[in-house]
Formats: sequence, C-alpha cells, structure tokens
Amino acid sequence: MKFTLSWLKDHLDTDASAGEIGNTLTNIGLEVEEVSNPSEALAPFKVARVLTAEKHPQADKLQVLTVDAGTGEPIQVVCGAPNARAGMVGVFGPPGATIPGSGMALKVAAIRGVESRGMMCSSRELELGDDHSGIIELPADAPVGTAFTSYAGLDDPVFDVNVTPNRQDAMGVRGIARDLAAAGIGTLKPLAVPQIEGAFPCPVPVTIQDPEGCPAFYGRAIKGLKNGASPEWMQRRLKAAGQRPISALVDITNYLMIDLGRPSHAYDIAKLVGGLTARAAKPGEKVLALNEKEYALEPFMTVIADERQVHDIGGIMGGEDSGVSDATTDVMLEVAYFAPERIARTGQALGLTSDARSRFERGVDPAFLDDGLAILTGLILDICGGEPSAAVHVGRPPLDRHVIRFDFGRTRALGGIDVPEERQRAILESLGFEVNGNDVTVPSWRRDVEGPADLVEEIARITGYDHVPSTPLDRPTGVAKPTATRSQLIERRVRRTAAARGLDEAITWSFVSEAEAAAFGGGEWVMANPISEEMKVMRPSLLPGLIAAARRNLDRGASSVRLFELGRRYLADAEHPTLAFVLAGERSARAWQSGKAKPFDAFDAKAEVTALLEAAGAPVDNLQVFPDAGPTWHPGRSATLRLGPKAVLAAFGELHPALQKSLDCPAGAVAAEIYLDAIPAGRASGRARTAYAPPALQPVTRDFAFIVPAELTADTLLRAIRGADKAAVAGVRLFDRFEAPEGLSLAFEVTLQPTEKSFTDEQIGEISRRIVAAAEKLGARLRS
Repeated sequence: MKFTLSWLKDHLDTDASAGEIGNTLTNIGLEVEEVSNPSEALAPFKVARVLTAEKHPQADKLQVLTVDAGTGEPIQVVCGAPNARAGMVGVFGPPGATIPGSGMALKVAAIRGVESRGMMCSSRELELGDDHSGIIELPADAPVGTAFTSYAGLDDPVFDVNVTPNRQDAMGVRGIARDLAAAGIGTLKPLAVPQIEGAFPCPVPVTIQDPEGCPAFYGRAIKGLKNGASPEWMQRRLKAAGQRPISALVDITNYLMIDLGRPSHAYDIAKLVGGLTARAAKPGEKVLALNEKEYALEPFMTVIADERQVHDIGGIMGGEDSGVSDATTDVMLEVAYFAPERIARTGQALGLTSDARSRFERGVDPAFLDDGLAILTGLILDICGGEPSAAVHVGRPPLDRHVIRFDFGRTRALGGIDVPEERQRAILESLGFEVNGNDVTVPSWRRDVEGPADLVEEIARITGYDHVPSTPLDRPTGVAKPTATRSQLIERRVRRTAAARGLDEAITWSFVSEAEAAAFGGGEWVMANPISEEMKVMRPSLLPGLIAAARRNLDRGASSVRLFELGRRYLADAEHPTLAFVLAGERSARAWQSGKAKPFDAFDAKAEVTALLEAAGAPVDNLQVFPDAGPTWHPGRSATLRLGPKAVLAAFGELHPALQKSLDCPAGAVAAEIYLDAIPAGRASGRARTAYAPPALQPVTRDFAFIVPAELTADTLLRAIRGADKAAVAGVRLFDRFEAPEGLSLAFEVTLQPTEKSFTDEQIGEISRRIVAAAEKLGARLRS
C-alpha cells in the first residue's frame, strides 16, 4: 500500500523524518519496500517570470521569451505555448534538467535558427496533470527563483508498505498511523466525523436477502450534486498511491478506501430500477463490471441488484450499467459489510482482484459503517455539493467483541522480552485494545487477534524485536550428542547422492490445482482461502511441480533436464517424506562415437532409484520389481520396487499417456517417487563403520544362459540363482537378453566367492548344478 508523508500527517502528529518513519514501520512488522520522492525529478525546475514575449522570426506558432529564473540574467527561451505572455509566472526547466513526462534531457539548442536555453513547462510535461494546452501559470506573487517543488509543496515522500494478510487494520493510512503512534513516533490525531442531517427520506429502498454474505448495508442518497474533477490535492495523493483520478465521486470513494481502509460505492440513481437488494446471485446471471469485462455469476456469490439486473459484485467491483459519470446528479451511497470468506471465494472463482476485495477479504472494521458513511457523505458534499437524505441502516454487522484473559508474564515467557506491565498496558491501549485488569477487549478492527499469544506479538513488535536478547541454549558438558533424527539423516544422504549423480535440486510449491491433484488420485486437503485456483490443494504428489519445472527449462533451450525434489506428500493420514525426480530431454548428447542423442528410458529411472535407495539404507538386494506402478503410470513401462508384496518403497517409469497430456509433460520423460518413510530401519550396529576386509581368495565367475518362459521376469530368475547357494554366490548380474529360435534367452554372470580355500572343480560343478536346478523350478532350462 502506498501513501505520502503529508497524508500520514493528517492522522499522525509527528516531526519524524521519512527515514525514521520507514525504519520504525519495518521494525514494528509493516515492511517498507521503498521510500521514494517523486519531487526529486523536479528538483532542477524553478519558478520563473516571463519578461518579454516576441514573435519568432521563422515560425508563426512560436515565441521568443526572455525569462527571469532568479539567476540575475535574463534567459532566452523559444516557446510554443499559446498562453505564454510577458508578465506571467510559470515553471522553467534549465539545460541539464530532464522532463519527467517525456524523458527528454534539456540542452541549449537552436530552434528554427533561434537559440533556446531551456523550457517553460506544462502540467503534463511535469507529470502533474493531463493539461497540455499551455504552460503552467502560477500566481503573480510566486517567488521567482524558488525551487518549484518547495513552492508547490511537492516535496512529499511516498511510502510503499507491504501489508501482510493478517493486518486488515493496516490497509488504511489511519491504521498505519495508529501503529506508529503506539511505537512512540508521534501522536494519533482524533478522527473528525461530520454530523450529517438528512433533508429527506432516502428514495432508494434497501433490503438484504443474503445475510450470510452481506450482514449489513448502510447507505444514503445525495441529490443535486455536480460530478466534476476532484481537487488537485486529492488527485496528487491518489496518484502517489497508484490510483488514476477519474472523477470526483470515484476519487472520493477511492480516497476513503486508502485513507481509512473503508471501501464504498456510489450508484447513479437515474440508472436504477426500484430499490437495491443484497442477495445471492441466480444461476445464469451475468454482470458487466467497471473493468468492462462480463462475469458469469454463481449462486454462492453475493451481489447487489435492483429489480432489473445485478449492479455490483458485492465487495469486489461495481457494475458498468449503474456507474457514475459526468452527467450524474443523484447518487445512492453504499457502505456495507461483506463476509471475508465469501469475498475470497468469489474473487478466486471469478479470477477478479480489486483494492476493495483485498480489504474485504481481510476483514474491514464492522463498527465503522456509520462513521464511514458520514465521512464519505461529508467529502461528497464539500467537493460535489448536493443535498443528503436520511441514512438507511439495514442489517447488523458482526459487532461482538472478543475478550482475552491475559497474563502479562506471558510476554517474557513466550516472547523472550522483559517489558514492564505498565508499558504493556500502555502499548495495548495505544493500539485500541481495552484493558481492564487482566481482561483485554480486542478492538473491532483487529479480527486477527484471537488469544494471548497474539497479544504477546503485539507487545513484542511495538517494543521492537531487536530488544529480544540473544540467549544461548543450555548445553551439557562433554562431547555434544548427535541431534539429527533417522529421517533427517536419510534425507541428508539421498539429497547428497542425488546431487552427486548429476541431478539438480528443485523446490516447488506444496500447492497444486484441483485438476493436477485429481490426476494423482485427488487431494485430501483443500485450502479454504488459497492464493489462487492454481494453488488450492495440498499436493498428493511432487511430480506436478517437477513436470512443470522440466517443461519450463526445456522450453527455454535446455537439452537435458534432471530435476529432483525432496519434500512432502499430503495424504489423508499424514504428511509423507518423498523424493521425486524427473528426467527429460537427452540422456546423452549426439556424438561421433554414439551417433544420435539418446533419450531417457524407464531403466535410467530404475538405476537412479536403486542408487538413492541404497544411499538411504534400504536393503536393495532384497527388493522385488512389480510391474505396473498404478493408474498414474504407463501400464507397460513402469514398475514398483517392494519389500514383499505390500511394502512399496518406490515407483518409477513413464507416466500414463493421458496424464502426460493433461500436465503437458515433456515427450519421453521418465520419473520416479521414492517413499522415504517406507524404508525399514536397519539393525542397530553402533555408529562405528565395519572395517573393510577384502576377501583373501580370488573370486570365480561363471556364465549361465537360460531359455525362459515369456511370463518369467529376469528379477525372479536372478533371485533364484542368488538363493541357490547363499554362502558361495556373491553376486549375480544379467548381461544379455537374446531372442533365440527356441525362445527368450537370458544370460547371467554369477560370481562365486571362496572363503577358507579355493573352490575345486567338483565344488564349482556342484554349485552350478544347484543354480540350474533352481532355474528349472521356475520353468527355465539351460541353453545348449
């Protein structure tokens, strides 16, 4: 939120500088992103008097002026403004100055043969307005030679404050002033609320049919007003806040919203049919909003409508059909309270953001409707004139006050800061809390304060977090004991192993869209107030974020993407630590030795999974491959690694074609998920590593080729060979797959490791017979 220093001083009596105020705001939790001063661009411009104005000898529409800018010598300027004349006072830009409106740097130059040493400026050129019909004309008594910014009061720093979602009270300048006063930077000025006497009954009846969405609607009519331009001071402040001045009525409602955090709306009575009703939208209803876009409404949305049509998306944006214009003379004002949850849901569903929505969904002050209506009415009467009606108060805003029983000792116990009780009470009272003994009543504008911990936070932030002492934790004597848990150690090992194997770590959002969650079986946890519809569901899988990241990298020219993420999946029972990775693009680049570039396949994913599981301490030699990893995965190009039929440690392979299409997955990508919490704990063997003892005798290798049935997997046969003689068989490796005339041939290299003495030929022959027998039990036969 943006505001100027002079605007802040309307509510805060202070002599503090902009720098002091900015530092204080950041210290009390209102982060200042920038303090800028637009007047710095106007620093070179001076108040100057035109001494003479003669016709240009070479151009009918130009004049040659002599200007007194307080330098002691007249300055010659060529000017094309029709209002330039001798004796007038304006704004002069000397050589070296830059025109803010065009970015043009002024210099001494000849214009149609006549030297010009500067420029007399218009409002548009200095970005002070849209008028470009002539140069700025100042009063005759304006002091010549004075800096224009000082004369015009433009030296007004602008603060840009990042307001967190819980601080609805800081969405107005007065709320920020209140915090600064509590921090001792000044004194909060009393708020002037005019007393408005209605001259006639309100001609527009108001009813509420949706009290859950709109509990209260306050309003009044004003007749006979003139909707021209808003005052210059208001336009200047609105521009500093990032708003575009439109007309007096629109500018006044925007000014009230930024000044006091109170959104409001004005309807042109001439465009209404009958009264106004706050109701739920009807199926099929549409509204043309003020942004000139049409929105289809849903029954859960609160709208303001007359007898003919919808005129307002309640609390978010008004409608074009009842908007005010230069011809408007009679208006109906709306100062309503809308339920924050309803506003958030409506805005997300419509994809519609506005300044009003950002305040209503945080929760505006429900006790400020009457005063807000009075202040709004007073501004309109002062600027636009007119005659007000009596106010109408329909419904009741939620005014119940929350009382918290507070132990002032909690500030030290919970916040770690020692603040005298008297000072704690003073801080809370300066923030609007009512303190009666140990009972603290929360002000109506602080719906974020729910318990004692919130009161501790208020006291701590106003006191200053820099006052929290640095206190080291108690540490027992001797050698420090390890603090990392088993799961932390596993995550540390697999992260390092993944990086060492050439994978790049990514961190993606823990939220996905409903469509992405549905592709992975659906999400169990849905956000009630998500940032956007694309980040609504707690992810049931890490793959959607990784797939999107891989897609972005490939689209930007990467030829090979190897991304992994270590995070959490959010399922119905709990959070599950998971490592997922995506391999996309080229596994190996084209080269003269290998020819074309090679893509990734499911076996690449399996190799990475096996290596990472081994790093995590899983018994990889005991893992079994089960084909078809489920509906998320390709039915013929995926598998799971399990310990037995139920304990699934990982899934890998290609994703299902339908899922690839819905997620725009890169073609040929493979992926995997490793379920770290499913890895069984190893046997406790102490923290010392077993000493490496290489075998004393040389191993023996023998090759076996088997003709196998089509349904027999290589993994099953490999396990059978390994189990044929567990004492002698040290390793088994599949090294060949061949389609022979008599059937599928699988060839294995078997490593035999003697222990006490070398194997004899008879012993090797006996082991070989056991291996062949084990294979034959599975339907395989030794290839001749």
